[in-house]
Amino acid sequence: MQTFQKPPPDELKQKLTPMQYSVTQRAATEPAFHNEFWNYHKAGIYVDIVSGQPLFSSLDKFDSGCGWPSFSRALATNDVVERPDHSAGMERIEVRSGAADSHLGHVFNDGPGPTGLRYCINSASLRFIPLEQMEKAGFGAYLEPFIKAGLYKPKHVEASKR
Repeated sequence: MQTFQKPPPDELKQKLTPMQYSVTQRAATEPAFHNEFWNYHKAGIYVDIVSGQPLFSSLDKFDSGCGWPSFSRALATNDVVERPDHSAGMERIEVRSGAADSHLGHVFNDGPGPTGLRYCINSASLRFIPLEQMEKAGFGAYLEPFIKAGLYKPKHVEASKR
């Protein structure tokens, strides 16, 4: 697998929408309740809009009522970097993607069990990969929890039942 090389700012400005650029590169926050994934309920994974790095699963998504997509955990802890954020006169923990250093949002300790965490993430920092496209898009390694949940049947299992 190739190591991700973050594109220069000019290239990112052309690749991303103004909101995506502002959120991921300038740590902006998109409007609550007026973003793509806050009320999105399809099965699949969410990847970093800049690098394509897998970050969160719909299996860990929940409605926190905050107006942004909320997750109880990241897919892999080393893919999401947490760091103190003292901006806006608050003490928070900022969440950034490991590969592209994209600002994603913040994590709070008021989420559901078993983690007790609420990753409050900007939709503008994410791209959604639907469950039925995950394998073809190169994310087959993340299918096992969907199989265990009965949401996905591997093609080789379906073919053997014919």
